[in-house]
Amino acid sequence: MSQFDEIVRELKTLDLSRMYQGDFFRTWDKSDQEIAGVFAVADALRNLRQRNLSVRMFDSGLGVLLCREEDPRSRFPFASACNLLGLEVQRLALDRTSCGESLWETLNRASFMADVIGIQDDTDPNQGHAYLQSAAGAVEEGFQNGVLEQRPTLVNLHCGMDHPTLALAGALHLIHHFGGVEQLRGKKVAMTWSCAPGGASPSLPQGVIGLMTRFGMDVVLAHPEGYEVLPQVEEAARANAQRSGGSYRRVASMDEAYEGADIVCSQSWSPCAAMERRAGLQGDAVGLQALEQELLAQNAQHRDWHCTGERMARTKAGKALCLPAGGVCQAGEMDAPAVAHCRASLCQAASCQPYIIAAMIFLTQCQRPVEMLRDLEKRGRVRKKR
Repeated sequence: MSQFDEIVRELKTLDLSRMYQGDFFRTWDKSDQEIAGVFAVADALRNLRQRNLSVRMFDSGLGVLLCREEDPRSRFPFASACNLLGLEVQRLALDRTSCGESLWETLNRASFMADVIGIQDDTDPNQGHAYLQSAAGAVEEGFQNGVLEQRPTLVNLHCGMDHPTLALAGALHLIHHFGGVEQLRGKKVAMTWSCAPGGASPSLPQGVIGLMTRFGMDVVLAHPEGYEVLPQVEEAARANAQRSGGSYRRVASMDEAYEGADIVCSQSWSPCAAMERRAGLQGDAVGLQALEQELLAQNAQHRDWHCTGERMARTKAGKALCLPAGGVCQAGEMDAPAVAHCRASLCQAASCQPYIIAAMIFLTQCQRPVEMLRDLEKRGRVRKKR
């Protein structure tokens, strides 16, 4: 049996009915079977593309990208996923409503021929998720009232509360590396804060602890005092760990987290309270600059918190797998020896992200995913003539 046939056979056993015509916001809102379905479809699409077969399920249509800031780590995976499936991408700034249009008007006008909307708004951990919910309500109302011919899928590209596409990409890479999802059980994951000149939202650490705990892994979150993540995400992580037989704990030592770890992920993030202040200062350049200087000074108190070659040597056999997060900079998240150790792993994991996004679109736009995958293979349309 071919690898593609094995993937499709697994897909047949999963209940994915709730995903059709839905959205994808947070991993902990999805069932284990739905998460497994995303992995399976991502692998199937990648298998077909590696065999030089087109997987364009759309003949036409738009993928609308709404982002607060220009972030290539969101823009390119989303554009790649849309292109893979046959959609053209158009970017729309999140501040478009400042031109006088309401959110309802903006999204419905942008969605006349859109099949998916990818949204990146990580200004504030709670505000970003609330924006996603409001956006979903706007397009649902437009569809129900006949304004839209189709109801576009909304995909969270990261909202400050969760980073589902990158967390799932990391998990899929781990599944491939260790030889199956069952092989993740008992593996130690160190998700740590790391000092850098600046800080993102805590969406990635929250995404990691909210996802990896459902696979029976031992997840350790490490950060200095003042950089706590949202309590409701920690509650979800603890519930996942209890259900899966894994564990979740929080420590105040980066060395403790790295000791014996099988997987590490280190990133700088801003305190949740600071993210809320930042959201309230949008449009106030002076206020934002003052806040950034305050955060830089706070980060500078923890310069010993960064991923180094020495710390990597404390991991299991000194060969822990790295998940994508930040990068190398002066006194930054990772020093040069750590980057040299992790570069290939980081990029391999990140390469799964376009397929994860494509799988989210596929499962929410296709009522019979198994039949569609079979049809794409049977059609045999060559992607690139050689």
